[in-house]
Amino acid sequence: MRHWIRHSLVAIALLTAFSVHADWYYEVDKKSRWQGGLDARMAAIEEEFDGQLGVYVQNLASGEAYSWQADELWYLASLVKVPVAAQILAEHQAGRLSLDERITLARSDYVDGAGPVNWYEPGTPISIRYLLEQMITVSDNTASDMLIDRVGLDAVNARARTMVAASGGRPDDLGPISKLIGVRQGVYGQLHPDAQGLGGVDFMALREHDVDQRSAALARVLSVRQDAFEQPDYDRAFDAYEATGENVGTLRAFGDVLASLHRGGMTDLNAEQRQTLLAVMGRTSSGEQRLKQGLGSDLHFAHKTGTQHRRSCDAGVALPSVSTAQVPWVIVACSKGPLPVSAHEHALESVGEALRVSGVLAGP
Repeated sequence: MRHWIRHSLVAIALLTAFSVHADWYYEVDKKSRWQGGLDARMAAIEEEFDGQLGVYVQNLASGEAYSWQADELWYLASLVKVPVAAQILAEHQAGRLSLDERITLARSDYVDGAGPVNWYEPGTPISIRYLLEQMITVSDNTASDMLIDRVGLDAVNARARTMVAASGGRPDDLGPISKLIGVRQGVYGQLHPDAQGLGGVDFMALREHDVDQRSAALARVLSVRQDAFEQPDYDRAFDAYEATGENVGTLRAFGDVLASLHRGGMTDLNAEQRQTLLAVMGRTSSGEQRLKQGLGSDLHFAHKTGTQHRRSCDAGVALPSVSTAQVPWVIVACSKGPLPVSAHEHALESVGEALRVSGVLAGP
């Protein structure tokens, strides 16, 4: 109980401390001492990682920000589930749905990936509250698509843009969000257009194959020759899909999404709903070896992770657990490079450690 109360108080602090106007956002040009060595540290981490890193850090009290390739476009993976959750809670606030409402799981709902929802049989009624928790804390893809279907993809995309704008940011820096099944159809569709007609169970079967065998497996499923494919392999197919702009954005824009959970600015998503979402994000159990590991235990980190082919992300709102200053920070980091997820997690952990050592989270 004490643990729950402590984290609830931290979430409330994230929402109430240091209220500011949105128009300060692009006017801040301050660079404090903590920024001094970060570029060198990020370059060293990137070199060891043998890939690319993007990092965005913002002080939600002063507006001071640090950027390492944060204004380039990055594949955000499951970070896009944060606006999905925000739209669910906005609909709840408006009385258009109840978190105790149950959605019946259909066979067509299944999407490969982490999470327990795929363990249930078709026909199982599952509460929105449970789906929301699994979508955020363990990044359950089936839960995500069921929730998107409940509120509509257009509403989710409108929510994401509203969250960016509420922080004074540029909504056009965030690409369109798709369903998770749409990602699979989009990637495999870059190999052969007929893959757009496959369903979740088909993609679950394809994922059983190693990456270098998936093209051959898809050719068998579609009964076509591999030499008819439009991309030479899965790597190039994913690159081509990313180039479409779906689920892509700048880390600065996604920082705006997170900042809106602290500072508000949306009448249809009040403090209670934002606190609910931050509390769920505070229970995230995926990505324990990413930013959170490097940032250290003296920090409450309400965050969301994202993992895709050769790409990983971790992003959230951080608040020192012991500091009396209670200055909230947005931290967003993404990586692109080697195949093993472990390499990405080590790089993101190193980013968290570099931020901790810099003194960025010590206070104003």
